[in-house]
Amino acid sequence: MDADQVTLDSGGRGLGFNMAQGLAEAGIKGIAILDLLKEDGEQAARELTEQTGVDVRFYPVDITNDAAVQTTVHDIMNQYGRIDILINSAGIADSNMPAETYDLKRFRRLIDINLNGNFAVAQAVAREMIRTKTHGSIINIASMSGSIVNYPQEQSCYNASKAAVIMMTKSLAAEWAKYGIRVNAISPGYMDTALNRVPELDAEKKMWTDRTPQGRLGDVDELNNLAIMLASDASTFMTGSNLIIDGGYTLW
Repeated sequence: MDADQVTLDSGGRGLGFNMAQGLAEAGIKGIAILDLLKEDGEQAARELTEQTGVDVRFYPVDITNDAAVQTTVHDIMNQYGRIDILINSAGIADSNMPAETYDLKRFRRLIDINLNGNFAVAQAVAREMIRTKTHGSIINIASMSGSIVNYPQEQSCYNASKAAVIMMTKSLAAEWAKYGIRVNAISPGYMDTALNRVPELDAEKKMWTDRTPQGRLGDVDELNNLAIMLASDASTFMTGSNLIIDGGYTLW
């Protein structure tokens, strides 16, 4: 992966940051982190640069602002010269929100970030890939929640948004294949991230692992390896795929 540059959306924390680490360790030459939260983004860029020696830069952006997204992608192009890989990982979750009392403003905001914002980033990056004739890889981060209804959380909007990301992935893959752009999705199950290592989730984590055939949460390195495969030439005949990595949770 020595010649590649990568732009990561919402890489300042969570799974986006973990996948950025994986790509840096795999030999990526440049990483652009996009995130709304300036402090998290700056810290992530600094940590990754110190850990790996890779040129990592942070770009603050609200992905629900179409003009800001386009400007940011242009700035990244000016800095790096090309974009080979996009990991589209921005997202928020509303859990334990009964559908009958779900506030519609919150519903619309979640869809605006998880679906509309991710489309805006993919569109802006694909335009540059098409313009520069770059046969790139776009990796959307969906969720197993796009294929099943999680238990015991009530999260109709989040589930709907991730199902939409999966279908968006398939649609973009079909449209952009003629440009040599591959578009795939990763649908993680319950992962052992820092965001899940809080005492308030202990009871729910017990239910999650009990319902997972492998009896555990996923390790972030296992997710990173999948992202590296989709970003690299190891997956050149894959596009439009939705890869579920959940320890078997969706089998039951």
